[in-house]
Amino acid sequence: MKLTVLLDNQTLIDRYFWAEPALSFLLEEENKRILFDVGYSEALLQNAWRMNINLRVLDWVVLSHGHLDHTWGLGPLLRLYAEAEFQQLAQRRPALIAHPDVLRSRLIGSQEIGALISNDKLARHFDLTPSSEPVWLTDNLLFLGEIPRRHAFEAQEIIGEIDTPQGRQPDSLHDDSAMVFCGQDGLVIVVGCAHSGICNIVSYAQALTGCDHVVDIVGGLHLLAPSPEHPEGTVDFMATLKPDALPPCHCTALHSKIALASVANVQEVGVGTKLIFM
Repeated sequence: MKLTVLLDNQTLIDRYFWAEPALSFLLEEENKRILFDVGYSEALLQNAWRMNINLRVLDWVVLSHGHLDHTWGLGPLLRLYAEAEFQQLAQRRPALIAHPDVLRSRLIGSQEIGALISNDKLARHFDLTPSSEPVWLTDNLLFLGEIPRRHAFEAQEIIGEIDTPQGRQPDSLHDDSAMVFCGQDGLVIVVGCAHSGICNIVSYAQALTGCDHVVDIVGGLHLLAPSPEHPEGTVDFMATLKPDALPPCHCTALHSKIALASVANVQEVGVGTKLIFM
């Protein structure tokens, strides 16, 4: 599998791409092209153009969860598809997979922090395939669906609220999901923000695939301003897990990267990074 970082909070030196506090990866595996998250703005399209990546030809679009920094790029992406139809340019109709709750409104006070695009509009350009259960996209690439939360030190933070028939309720982000590539060398865990907990995600991926060895964990680890027990538990987990590499990005603070570097091979990552896994 080839993973290309299309969007992250930072770019690498001498790589002249756009950065924003958001995330998007392109995964290429078994002749399939999967866009994992879409960032916040048109920066996704700008970076793809600079990398000579054609986003009109995708097999899947996967959303890790419903926050704005992972879904608001759907607007520019839909415009790309609509304009391609006007101009009669070649394109492929991708399937979109995510938890069924990914598009629901999310609020902090009166501020919308969730997706802005409706299911009806998405359905004009995507085959919608919502699932809270695991789904294999290829023989080796698995969407995890809803993540069981078994590590008590994780997934405790509440961010905003959601509207329910019983009124507004705290949002525990049960739509947060991830992907796993099951290669000949072991597992590659691909995450958006890991709101459900990176240790919960890894444990679930191991249980579903029957493989314990983790080659790499790529994505945001949601370790910006955690409670003390959260990074401590994560460091202890990684010390036992011993992944071959750990390139954390997006929502992972410097102090968390330093703590993880004491037990894991933490590597730099940014827009333009390309990783190959066997």
